[in-house]
Formats: sequence, structure tokens, C-alpha cells
Amino acid sequence: MDLQISALKAAYRTGLHPREVVAEVYRRIKARGDDGVWITLRPEEEVLAGLPGDPGLPLYGVPFAVKDNIDVAGLPTTVACPDFAYAPGRSAPLVDRLIGAGAILIGKNNLDQFATGLSGSRSPYGSVESPLVEGLISGGSSSGSAVAVSAGLVSFSIGTDTAGSGRVPAVMTGTVGLKPSKGLVSTLGVVPACASLDCPSVFALNVHDARVVLEIIEGYEPDDPWSRKLPRHDEPIRRVGVIRGDDDWTGILARLAGLGYELVDVDIEPFLEAGRLLYEGPWVAERWSVLGPFVESHPESLHPVTAKVLGTGAGVTGADAFRGLHRLRELMAETRRTWAQVDALAVPTVPRTFTLAEMAEDPIGRNSVLGTYTTFANLLDLAGIAVPAGFTSAGGPHGVTLLAPAGADGPLADAAERFHTGMAGATPYRIRKRGTPLAVVGAHRTGHPLHPELVALGATPAGLARTAAAYRLYDLGDRPGMVRTPDGASIEVELFHLGTAELGELLTKIAPPLGLGSVELDDGSLVTGFLCEAHAVAGAADITGYGSWPAYVNARP
Repeated sequence: MDLQISALKAAYRTGLHPREVVAEVYRRIKARGDDGVWITLRPEEEVLAGLPGDPGLPLYGVPFAVKDNIDVAGLPTTVACPDFAYAPGRSAPLVDRLIGAGAILIGKNNLDQFATGLSGSRSPYGSVESPLVEGLISGGSSSGSAVAVSAGLVSFSIGTDTAGSGRVPAVMTGTVGLKPSKGLVSTLGVVPACASLDCPSVFALNVHDARVVLEIIEGYEPDDPWSRKLPRHDEPIRRVGVIRGDDDWTGILARLAGLGYELVDVDIEPFLEAGRLLYEGPWVAERWSVLGPFVESHPESLHPVTAKVLGTGAGVTGADAFRGLHRLRELMAETRRTWAQVDALAVPTVPRTFTLAEMAEDPIGRNSVLGTYTTFANLLDLAGIAVPAGFTSAGGPHGVTLLAPAGADGPLADAAERFHTGMAGATPYRIRKRGTPLAVVGAHRTGHPLHPELVALGATPAGLARTAAAYRLYDLGDRPGMVRTPDGASIEVELFHLGTAELGELLTKIAPPLGLGSVELDDGSLVTGFLCEAHAVAGAADITGYGSWPAYVNARP
């Protein structure tokens, strides 16, 4: 079952019911076991009892989750600290807006304690691992939120982003991380990290879905002291400021240039210096101003790294604060020269990735590395969006973040969508964690007649992908046949992971003319997948133009 919003809407039009979606969501959650993604999971029966009734709602039947520093009436808010937990009397306005739009709340996600950290490994509820590469951090602090989307457990999730918490997890999990302009989405009902910088953020599998969600949750809230009415900038992005880097980053720049953007080399140092102020300057005192009394009265309740980071704020003086504010204003003036030359910046989302073991060796130092290109955004009042960009030559996930001055959220998302469209499916990453990757073309896809065979074999869903432009698709009646040809096109497939023994068992169940062979994906990687013998498609209808078997099935009268 494809949980992307447009796919769900299409499925609902052809008879799917939200209760089937909820059942599949909870089946997937149960199949993953204790993965550290959830702090509070709503009982399935409770969710089913409150399903939306109006199919015309913009998010009708779309499952979602929220980070557990966001209030939901009836559920505890823990901020990943059990002793801090409280029962909110009302939900955050953004939650009310989503539920009012027909979305289905599944539960609340794990995070780095008190939203302090970029690794996803600072929580008493467990470290959260990326679904992409075994042992890889998920990124934080919105760790569970990003993995819930990446693993196909919900359609979208709401995180927060103060220093990069809505962007670092995006690259680590192969999702889109949309960080709106400050004040565009209300932070009422959000436990503050740095109230002057905090932003609710959106994780989704594609830019379109993230934008749909943002349209629901954005809007001025008069009771929120940080909410603001922003002038919108609608001019399209044409000039993109860039920095130079290794061959992996050069490939991303080539893609941007190929899309028609004018690339302009910029001096990134004023931005980076502003980012360093967040933890090396006085802003850590803003965290201490809210959490200090709890930290001092409950020292045993904190994760040791969290306690160490927060504790640095206790010694900041008023003079330190003003020195930091004045230096930030100077840096903002310097960066205005850059914005006179470019419409947006493109930077690597992170300089490099780390495993959980590597983060444990140097949690604070490596956290700083992760935030190199993220911590300055809110200090300099920028909007940002992070999208996947394949894998690096070292085997880690890669991503690009586009940034622009506040109010340019629309053009920024347009540019991100252009970059992301044509990548391998909604997320270009291949889950490398367990088993053999299997590309499924038709009847074994989620929601199709033979999918139960994969479920019985323990297949793990790994998202959508596209083949190289080397295949044609044919209608064989109750299933499609995909054949490699010189005049082929790119075909959408659904990826699963299956154990070696189970893959062999599946092969015995496949009836000719179908079989398993090597399928090339559009990033050049090879996976095992369903193929058809060429002789069997003689006279069969060529349905390649539909792009996928589900699209063809939905279009048939």
C-alpha cells in the first residue's frame, strides 16, 4: 500500500477505506518490532473509532505522527524525558488543523531528549536507527518522525527544527524535510528548545506531500508571540549560490546546472560563523532559561550528553547575550551581500554521516559536524528544504538543502521539487539493512492480489523506486510483464527486502512467463526483480506510457 498522499487519494476514489489503511499501518508497525520510533502509540481500536467521515477533506484518511515535544490532548508530552512528562489540556493548533483536515493521528515519535541533538541517539526510549544502512544514525532531534515516514509507517510526520532537526534526519532517512520560515507555523503547544528560533517542520516522501501538509498547518495565530504574517516572495529561483566540494557534491551541482539554474560561487563563512553562535554563543542560555530549573532539580532524569549541553547555558551573562546579538546582526549584514547575488543557497545537508557507534565515541563533536550547514538557518531567518540526492561514493546517504530568505517558501519548494523529481521514486535510497532487495512490478505490489505471498514470506517494504530507462511494460491480463528493450522507458517499481531463503521460495511460486532477474534502477544499481520472457509479450498491449502497473489499473474502465 502506497501511503503517499496522492496515491491514497486515488485509492480512496476506487474503494479503499481508511480502516484498511489503519490496519496496514499497524501491521507494519508490529512487523518492525521495538525500533525506538514511538514513545506513545495510540491503540488501533481508538484510532478506528475516530476515523474521519468526509471524503472531501484535503487529508482524508492520511495517517500521520508528531514528534513528542508537540502537545496532543489525551496523550502525554514527554520530550523524551519521563520525569518531565505532562498531560496537555489541549492539542497544539497545528495538530487540530491536521485532524480537522481529515488526517489520522497514529502516535507520537521519539526524539533526542528536549530536542537537543542532531543524532537520534540521546533518548531513554532508545536510539533510532536509519532504515537505509545498518547501524546508521537516523539524525535528530526529530529521529522517530523521520523514520516513521522513511519506513512507510505514516504518510507524513511533524517534527521541529531549531538547529537542523527537520533537515538532518531527512538526509539520514531518505525523506524530504521541509523547514518553513520562522513564524509561518505556530509553535503554540510545542515545548520550546529556543523559542525565538523554533519551527515545526514536515517530513514526507516527496515535496508535493510536504507542501500539502504545510498549507494546512501554516497561518497566523494571534495568541502566539512568535507567529507572524510574512510577505510572500513569488519570484522563481534562478540564481543558486553554491560552494565547491568533492566529486559527490560536484555531481549534485551538475544536476542543478542541468536544470537550468545559474550557479554562483559564494563565501559561506559568514553563514557558518552565524551557525556556530547557536551552541558556542549565548543562545544555549535560551534553552537554559526554560529547562534550567528542571535540570537543577532532576539531574538524574537527563541523558548525560543532554545535561552537559544544557549546562553550558547556566554561565552565560547578559553581556555575553548582547555581544552575541550584536555579532549576529553584523553577520546578517554580511550575508545580505550574498542575497544580492543569488536567490537561494544549495548546501550539503550534512558534511558526512555517522554510525551510532561513531556518535557514541564523540557525541558533542560529531553533533557539531552534522550541524555545519543547518544551524545558521533560523538565526539568519531563512526557510529551508532538504531533499535526498542518492548515495555518496563512501556508501552513505547524500542530500541537498536549499535555503532562501524568509517568505520564499513557495519558490524554494518549487526548486526542491524540480531537483527531486526524476530521482529514484519518492525516495532514491535503497534500504541496505536486511535481506535482498526485490523490485516488484505488478501483482505482488501492496494492495494487489498476490501481495499476501510477500507478507507471508516476511518481506519488508522499502518504498518506491524507478528502473533505468530501459524497460517496456505490457498487459498480460491479470498481471504485467516487464521486458528490457533498447527503446525502453523508466518504470515505477515497489521495493521490498526478503531473506535469501524466502527469495528462493518465492521463485518457486512464480508462474511462467514471469521470473526473477537483474533489474537496473535509475541510479545505476542492480536489484533482483520481476521480469518477463520477451516472447510472451507478442500481441500484448504496451502500457509503458502509464509508467506503472497501478496507474494502468486505475485508468482502466
